[in-house]
Amino acid sequence: MEAGGLADSLLSGACVLFTLGMFSTGLSDLKHMRMTRSVDSVQFLPFLTTDVNNLSWLSYGALKGNWTLIVVNAVGAVLQTLYILVYLYYCHRKHAVLLQTATLLGVLVLGFGYFWLLVPDTETRLQQLGLFCSVFTISMYLSPLADLAKVIRTKSTQRLSFSLTIATLLTSASWTFYGFRLKDPYIVVPNFPGILTSFIRFWLFWKYPQEQDRNYQLLQT
Repeated sequence: MEAGGLADSLLSGACVLFTLGMFSTGLSDLKHMRMTRSVDSVQFLPFLTTDVNNLSWLSYGALKGNWTLIVVNAVGAVLQTLYILVYLYYCHRKHAVLLQTATLLGVLVLGFGYFWLLVPDTETRLQQLGLFCSVFTISMYLSPLADLAKVIRTKSTQRLSFSLTIATLLTSASWTFYGFRLKDPYIVVPNFPGILTSFIRFWLFWKYPQEQDRNYQLLQT
């Protein structure tokens, strides 16, 4: 195997491994919901937006003929759909959850209808779909900035997950390098915010370690 082909295979494998590892972090929420038979402290919107993101990238991967994108996002969509169904099962206030789901699914269906029916040229469709996926992914990576501001304000990293931060960094970095290899800006650009926010989180863990966290909580009480 040539060096270029080996590098592509290794990067592809890293993307699959790290991304599925990040998706599987939701299994802890799944276990929590099953054990407590409630959705307390579990956020629904990340499951829904990640599912829409997976389905969008799955369409982009299918149009591009890239099996790395197809496999990762097909498995991711199945996992996120499972999390959504379990959340709906244990959620007592289903109306708001169903309304959010129906709204995003409606947007997704309209988007697919536009891309596949009103944009006949394959190259134009690929570019517009790639741009949509990029913008959606960037918005997902930047959405936790409000939580980071709250961490700074409270001087507490209790609401941050160290393991998820590592998974996000590895996933974003692997996709960035993979996008460079493919010369695909729609893969490269949206993963930079993931790397940036991961380093910000690491800095917060260093700035407000767990021991300081407990001391700060004692002072507050």
